[in-house]
Amino acid sequence: MEESTADSRNFIDNPADIIVIAGYFVLVIGVGLWSMCRTNRGTIGGYFLAGRNMIWWPVGASLFASNIGSGHFVGLAGTGAASGLAVAGFEWNALFVVLLLGWLFAPVYLTAGVITMPQYLRKRFGGHRIRLYLSVLSLFLYIFTKISVDMFSGAVFIQQALGWNIYASVIALLGITMIYTVTGGLAALMYTDTVQTFVILGGAFILMGYAFNEVGGYTGLFAKYLEAKTTQTFSEDPMVGNISPSCYQPRADSFHLLRDPVAGDLPWPALLIGLTIVSGWYWCSDQVIVQRCLAGKNLTHIKAGCILCGYLKLLPMFLMVMPGMISRILFPDKVACVAPEVCKQICGTEVGCSNIAYPLLVVKLMPNGLRGLMLAVMLAALMSSLASIFNSSSTLFTMDIYTRLRPRAGDKELLLVGRLWVLFIVAVSIAWLPVVQAAQGGQLFDYIQAISSYLAPPVSAVFVLALFVPRVNEPLHRLVFSLRHSKEEREDLDTDEQEAEAPESPVPNGQLEHAVEIDEPPRETPGLLRHCLLWFCGMSGSSPSSSSPPTAEETRAQQLEDISEDPRWSRIVNLNALLMMAVAVFLWGFYA
Repeated sequence: MEESTADSRNFIDNPADIIVIAGYFVLVIGVGLWSMCRTNRGTIGGYFLAGRNMIWWPVGASLFASNIGSGHFVGLAGTGAASGLAVAGFEWNALFVVLLLGWLFAPVYLTAGVITMPQYLRKRFGGHRIRLYLSVLSLFLYIFTKISVDMFSGAVFIQQALGWNIYASVIALLGITMIYTVTGGLAALMYTDTVQTFVILGGAFILMGYAFNEVGGYTGLFAKYLEAKTTQTFSEDPMVGNISPSCYQPRADSFHLLRDPVAGDLPWPALLIGLTIVSGWYWCSDQVIVQRCLAGKNLTHIKAGCILCGYLKLLPMFLMVMPGMISRILFPDKVACVAPEVCKQICGTEVGCSNIAYPLLVVKLMPNGLRGLMLAVMLAALMSSLASIFNSSSTLFTMDIYTRLRPRAGDKELLLVGRLWVLFIVAVSIAWLPVVQAAQGGQLFDYIQAISSYLAPPVSAVFVLALFVPRVNEPLHRLVFSLRHSKEEREDLDTDEQEAEAPESPVPNGQLEHAVEIDEPPRETPGLLRHCLLWFCGMSGSSPSSSSPPTAEETRAQQLEDISEDPRWSRIVNLNALLMMAVAVFLWGFYA
C-alpha cells in the first residue's frame, strides 16, 4: 500500500531533474534580484504598492498567480477525481466577476485614494470598528484558508514525490518563501509572479498531454471515468464492514457542470448565485487581489490585466480538474480508496486520498527531467500565492491595526513590523495544519469553500452597498460608483483624524500612496555586513521622492486620482472583455 511513496522517495536523484530545478531557482532568483534593484523598497508606498507603475501584463499574471496556488493543483484535481467536472464552476464563475473588479470596483478605489480595503470602509462609513473588524476577519481568512491550505497542499506534493514528513516539507517551503516575501515588496512579487505563471502553465500543459495520452485522449476520459472504482470495498474495522457502493462509485452526474438543485452535491443555484457572492468578496474586495490592481499604471492597464486573468482562468478545467479525473482512472485503488485503514497507509489520512491525484500523476507518468519541472511548477504555485498573501496580510496588519496602536510610527518601524508579522502568521498557520489535513473528507477545495462561504457573504454585501448605494450613509464624494467623476471637495476622515493624533507628522499614515520619508538626523555609518542586510531588506538609503513633503495643493491633486482613459484603447479593452465573456458563456453551456 505504500508503493506510491516508496517508488518516488528519491525521484530527484538524476542529473536531468536536478538541472531543471536548479535552472528554475536561478531564473526566479534572478528576476527577483532584478526587480529588487529596479524598485524602491525602502518606503511604505514602494514596498506595499509597487509605486503604482505596473503595466497590464504583470497585473494580469500576478492576479492569476496569486489566485492559483498549489492548493488549486491538489484541491481541484482531488475534487475532480472524487466528483467530476462541477468543481471547475468555481474557476469559471470568476471569469465574469473579475471584470466587475476592473470596470466597477477599481475606479472607485482609485478615486477614493485608498490602499487597503478596510481603509475604504473607514472613509465611506466613518468610525473605526468596521475597519478593525474587516482587518481582523481578512487576516483570519488568510491564516485558516489560504496560507495553511497552500502550505498543506505543497507539502502533500513533496511528501508524495520525495517521501518527506509533511511538517519537514512545510518548514522547508516556508524557509524559501519568507525570504522571498520579506525582502521583495509588491513590485518584486508581481514581476516574479509573471515568471511563475509561465512556469505553471508550461508544466501543467505538459502533464496534461501525458495524462490524456495515457488514458486514450479526451474520449477515453469520458468513456472510462464512470468505471473507475476501487476494488477494496471492505473495511477491517467492525464498525465499518462492507462499504456502501455510493461511497466508491463515481457520481452519475460527474460530467455535468450544472447539477440537480436538490440532490446534486453542487446544486446549480448555489454555483451560479451563491458562489457569485463569495467570488464578489474574493475578486472585488479582498486585499490580495485588489492590491495588485491598485498597483496598475492607470485604469486601462487595470482593465486589461483583469481580462488577461480571465482568459487564464479558463484553463484550470483542462489543466487540473480533468487530469485529476484521469488519475482516478489510472490509480483507482489509491486515489479512490474508501477503507479507512487502506487510506491511512496510502496517504496518511483515513478520510480519503483524492488529494494525491495530481502528485501521483507526476510521479508515475513524467520522465526524468520533467518530474523536476513539475516540482518546480508546484513550488512556483506555492511561492507565488503565499508570497502574495504574506505581503497583503502584512499590509493590512501594519496599516490598519498597528497604526491604530502607534499612530506616530515612522516608515522604517512600519516596514519592520510588516516583515515581523509574516513570521507570526506562518507560525499560526503551521499549528492549524492538522485541522486542514483532516477536514472535509480529504477534499481540500471543499474545505476552502466551506470556510469562505460562512464569512464572505456579509463582507460582499457591505461593499456592494458602499459602492452602489449613496444613501446608505452621508455622501463623501468619489467614494461611490455614481460619484466617481465628482470634483467636489471631500472631507477626508483619515487625514483629519491623523493630523489630530500626530500634528507634527507631515504625512498621514493612512495615505500610503503619498507617503514620503522624513528627514532624520545624521547617523553613524553602518558596517559592511549591516549595510548589506539593510539593502537586502530594502531599508537602506533614501528615496528620491523624499526631498520635501508635498504641498497641500499637490496632495489634494494626487488624492483625486485620474481615471480617464484613451478612447481608442478603452474600446479595444471593452471589445476584449465582451469576447472573453462570449467564450465563457459557450463553455458553460457546452459542459452544463
